Parts: sequence; structure tokens; C-alpha cells
Amino acid sequence: MSRRRLLLSAPLLLAAPLVPGLIRPALAQAAALSARDQADLRRVEAYFNAMTTLKARFLQVAWNGASAEGTAWIWRPGRMRFDYDPPEPLLLVASHGQFMQFDRELGQPTVVPTTATPLAFLLRADLKLSGDVTVTRVERSGGFLRVTLYSSRSPAEGTLTLVLAEQPMELRQWVVVDAQRHETRVTLSQIETGGRFDPSIFEFNDPQFMEKEQMRRR
Repeated sequence: MSRRRLLLSAPLLLAAPLVPGLIRPALAQAAALSARDQADLRRVEAYFNAMTTLKARFLQVAWNGASAEGTAWIWRPGRMRFDYDPPEPLLLVASHGQFMQFDRELGQPTVVPTTATPLAFLLRADLKLSGDVTVTRVERSGGFLRVTLYSSRSPAEGTLTLVLAEQPMELRQWVVVDAQRHETRVTLSQIETGGRFDPSIFEFNDPQFMEKEQMRRR
């Protein structure tokens, strides 16, 4: 089986629709959060709400060992782009409430609402780890904070774990678990924040978007 088929047989880091999950009864409840947990969640909220832009390299590792690398751009609120390195032909872009998955080899885009993706809540203008998001676990070890959560409205749709360095706080990794309890892990490196991005790299509804992408790949 080719590297590409291995990757595409696994959940994508922004799979659409939202990666389905199997939540055990013990996990389908809000955690009994301590005062320290609550304080750390407020810190996580403040970190994301203060973030405007983030650019990083990413390494995606699927449950079956398949891996892929690429470059990620996040421009809060609302915009996100994950560009996979060759030979993987995938491009994932979120903008204006829509999410596009594009296969460059097949030339086929798939567009769904951004809310259909696991990381949609990270693009909110006002991110809150409460209400329609249920936190099941807050863990600390080795200078890292791990927050596991799921959609309160759809508890059967899977879990997302955010992994952040604590000092200073910085998003380093996330983990999505699917219906078969398979795990897809995305790790960030070479992280840059506060930079300026070319808005056109998110505008996939522009008729010239694909032409510009071809020029960028040359």
C-alpha cells in the first residue's frame, strides 16, 4: 500500500465531517474540575483569544503509522490552511465559514461548513472551553498541559486533546480519536506567531485560487 493510501485511509487532521468517535460512558461527562483546572482552562482560553496568527510546520501521524508533513497557517478568527508537502497532494483550507479539502492529483475539491471539522472551535472569535464544549480531562506533566474535550451537542462525535506548553503557553500538538478508537496525532514545530499572511492563500472561492496555487507549487 502506498504512503498516500495509508494516509488517506486514516482520519485527516481536519477530516470532514467531524471525525466520528466512540465515547465510553465514563468519558461522556464533564470532568469534576478543580480550581486549578478551571484556572488553567481560563489561561488556555486567554492564549487562543489573544492569538491572531500562527504559522508552523506540522507532522501528522495516523494510527496505522502513516505520516505526512506540511505547513500550517492559522489566522483567527475564521481562517486556517494546511498545505501538505509532496508527494501528498492534499490542501485543506478554512475560510468564511467553509472548509475545503482539495486533492491536487484528482483536481477534486470537497467543501463543507467549517463547523463540520474537529478544530472549528479554535477559529472562533471568542473561544470558550465551556457551554457547547465539554472538558473531560485536564492533565499536567513535563511542562505540558493536556486538555481533552468533545462537543457538548454531539458527544458521540469524538474527542480532541489539545497539548500546550505551559511556560510560555504555546499550542504544540492535538490528538483526534475516531469511532474505532484510532488516534491521529498532529505535532507542530518551528512555530511563529503574530506574522502577516497573504489573504489570498485562504480565498478558495476566488476563481483564480487554483491557478495561483499551481504557480506557488512551481
